[in-house]
Amino acid sequence: MNCQETQNLIHAYLDGELDLVKSLEIEQHLQGCQACSQTHKNHQALRVAIREGAPYFKSPARLRKRIQASVNQTSQARTMPRAMSWRWVGVMASLALIVILTWNLARGLSAPSTSDLLAQQVVASHVRSLMPNHLVDVVSSDEHTVKPWFDGKLDFSPPVQDLASAGFPLVGGRLDYVDNRPVAALVYQHSPHFINVFIWPSPGSPNTNVVAGMRQGYYLAHWTSAGMTFWAVTDLNQSEFQQFVRLAQSQVTPPPSP
Repeated sequence: MNCQETQNLIHAYLDGELDLVKSLEIEQHLQGCQACSQTHKNHQALRVAIREGAPYFKSPARLRKRIQASVNQTSQARTMPRAMSWRWVGVMASLALIVILTWNLARGLSAPSTSDLLAQQVVASHVRSLMPNHLVDVVSSDEHTVKPWFDGKLDFSPPVQDLASAGFPLVGGRLDYVDNRPVAALVYQHSPHFINVFIWPSPGSPNTNVVAGMRQGYYLAHWTSAGMTFWAVTDLNQSEFQQFVRLAQSQVTPPPSP
């Protein structure tokens, strides 16, 4: 089992859809491959974040009453002549179908957007990075050390700038997994607070202004520039985070992805 095969089957492995032989082969590969093992851990963390952050919909009392009424009417129909019973069965089936379609439509309208799902992933990756020995893969404040480290590990070259002169020194970088693909994560620090900046290519996308928000107590901001998507997240106070985002957007000018 090589890395490509493992990456192709990792979702099926996590969902328990593989046979015993394939599962054992993947487990053996994960034990000896740090990159695939990290991908496996990232997927597990993402599943937990989505499961814990996904909205829970409680069925309304009116829906339960309608279903109960349908059941009662079906029970009464059993005492009617056969022709009448089949007619009631058809009516109840139609009613149940309408109720199900209406409920699914309501859930679909209230489902989280793509931006919300990305925000959940970004926050989960940020929290995971704050665990011991998860913050950076390459430790350096030198942009000329961090940027080359990504060569051969990603299919793009992320822009790297040290913002120490403005009070946000570069700590290092690491590989991460967001939006179903490997991404670059740059880590900056301000006092005791860390800022994660996730970067991946988005060729053909127009430049966008910063969109800021807050989730689970963390400030987030994202924007697109020169074919790259940027997501920044931190527990730094809002005003200082806004200062960092302005610097990152103005000084970090990424080249188009190859």
